[in-house]
Amino acid sequence: MTQLSSQPPAAASETAEATTLPAATSHPLIELWHAFRENHAALAGLIIILLIFVAAIGADFIAPHAPTEQFRDYVLVPPFWQEGGSIRFLLGTDDVGRDILSRIIYGARLSMLIGLIVVSLSLVTGVLLGLLAGFLRGVVETVIMRLMDIMLAIPSLLLAVVVVAVLGPGLFNAMLAIAVVYLPHYVRLTRGSVISERDRDYVIASRLAGAGLFRLMFITVLPNCLAPLIVQATLGFSNAVLDAAALGFLGLGAQPPTPEWGSMLADARQYVLDAWWVVTFPGLAILITVLAFNIMGDGLRDALDPKLKR
Repeated sequence: MTQLSSQPPAAASETAEATTLPAATSHPLIELWHAFRENHAALAGLIIILLIFVAAIGADFIAPHAPTEQFRDYVLVPPFWQEGGSIRFLLGTDDVGRDILSRIIYGARLSMLIGLIVVSLSLVTGVLLGLLAGFLRGVVETVIMRLMDIMLAIPSLLLAVVVVAVLGPGLFNAMLAIAVVYLPHYVRLTRGSVISERDRDYVIASRLAGAGLFRLMFITVLPNCLAPLIVQATLGFSNAVLDAAALGFLGLGAQPPTPEWGSMLADARQYVLDAWWVVTFPGLAILITVLAFNIMGDGLRDALDPKLKR
């Protein structure tokens, strides 16, 4: 007499199915985060950037004073830890009695806004031109790429100065000039990614299935080209902040009394020896912001590139 199995047939089949089912894979964003956080320097850069954005968004509540408020009885007051300093002005005051800490916090708002607008303009326009050059080829590609080569042949800051000189000094014109300067980088990067992707099997299958040019460009190919563009946008953000400060220092960007880090440095040049804090703290704000974005961009590059993952 055969011995009956103690496990019901249904349970046995469920057990067999469970043993054959593949393990659930985690979401790509979760994998990206795990790869990114292994780089402690990049994680520190991300934390600094988040703090800067929080300060920029909540400047009205965080800053102890208005950025243009003048305290005539407290001109060139040193930081609070130095002799003659006041706890009322933690980082001291400038030559007209404005609180430096408040102006740096409001300057963070302006710098983040400049970075967002510049990166958005150059990224969107560069992706469109790069997709057209990569798909249409021929005369369209030649015209676009030769124009980008001409723009790359001119030093970036000099090109920005030329554009501002044509349009006139001002914050919006400075942002437009910086966006023009970084446009070729996104065009060339997008075109190179498109050329490497457009002959792959999934693109050919989409084309044979009747997908139009618009669908091929923006739905089929573009999502697979985003990784290098994200890294370039992160690094471009820091370059935009640095170039905006350079234009402000030259008097071609934000105009006084706007609290912008570059213009703050320009106003404080004559006090480098007499009042070190007027120059040092805006310069440190630029240094820390640019360094944080560069470190975070390096971490994103390592996390997004499978060849660089450890």
